[in-house]
Amino acid sequence: MFGNVTIYDIAREAGVAASTVSRVINNKPGIKLETRQKVQELLKKHNYIPDAAARGLVMQSTRLVGILIVDIRVAHHVHSAFVIEQELTRRGYCCIIMGTGPEDENKAEYIRILEQRRVEGVILMGSMFQTAAVEESIKKHLPKIPIVMVNGYLNLPNVSGVIVDEDTGVEKCVELLWSKGKKKIAFVLDSVSPSNGRKQQGYCDGMTRHGAKKEELWLYEMEESSVRGGYEITLKILDDHPDVEGIIYTIDLVAAGGIRAACDRGYKVPERLGLIGIDNSVYGEISMPKLTTLDNRLQALSESAATILREGLEGKVHSRKLMMFSEIIEREST
Repeated sequence: MFGNVTIYDIAREAGVAASTVSRVINNKPGIKLETRQKVQELLKKHNYIPDAAARGLVMQSTRLVGILIVDIRVAHHVHSAFVIEQELTRRGYCCIIMGTGPEDENKAEYIRILEQRRVEGVILMGSMFQTAAVEESIKKHLPKIPIVMVNGYLNLPNVSGVIVDEDTGVEKCVELLWSKGKKKIAFVLDSVSPSNGRKQQGYCDGMTRHGAKKEELWLYEMEESSVRGGYEITLKILDDHPDVEGIIYTIDLVAAGGIRAACDRGYKVPERLGLIGIDNSVYGEISMPKLTTLDNRLQALSESAATILREGLEGKVHSRKLMMFSEIIEREST
């Protein structure tokens, strides 16, 4: 038999109706064991692959899940999406991953596109989707399907959030530096987002608790979230505050540039200057010296998000808010 094999070809060779072949393919009951085995052997013999789109039309199911990422170049978001995609694919779903860009109107538009694609569930990667525009677009276009936000939350009946306590975690980073006698601490914000806002609040709370005045809160915001950007912002901090004793960065990538800048300026790390990143990424492992980092539980967040979405797809959960706890991984930079 040549060409594409159809269920009608299989039915003809098996001597059964096409509807019987369809029931075997979809694992439906009511078929004699002997008939089922005969049809299965023919399906295997001809390497028959069901048309997923056609099956979706018959079963009223697309088995599609949309994963939205603001910037697919961000390594930790891509890793998280990979973990989620692997778990959902193993469960029989097909994931489509899209990069929305940072503009709110584009994020809202991609929600509409997912409605057109008839997705059955959505993962929103990161707190950058925690905006009014996204919320309104979900209400309009995807009000009844399960949606899970990684490290963020929207107060909607079909949206769940998996969040890590980064504010408390950064407070502990401040505490760690103070315990080592480093009291003059700067904070570097690589981008504006609700997640980074929580990190900055943790820094402010930690410093204030130790008696720091407003003018002693050295807050810096970057123009470029990169190793080079981390290098340049660290040089600026060292120029502005030569007596700085510690710097906390919102991501490891930027902190890696900070380590290089400190070394180039002759600041011994950690003896003279303690540096801390956030993410527990590979950048911290390959830095010289190795970077102390706040582990914001990316792997666990991703696995939990996949589980919550799967349970939502199966009708078990409508909306949940799950909090996880961060942990400081102390290495050579503190």
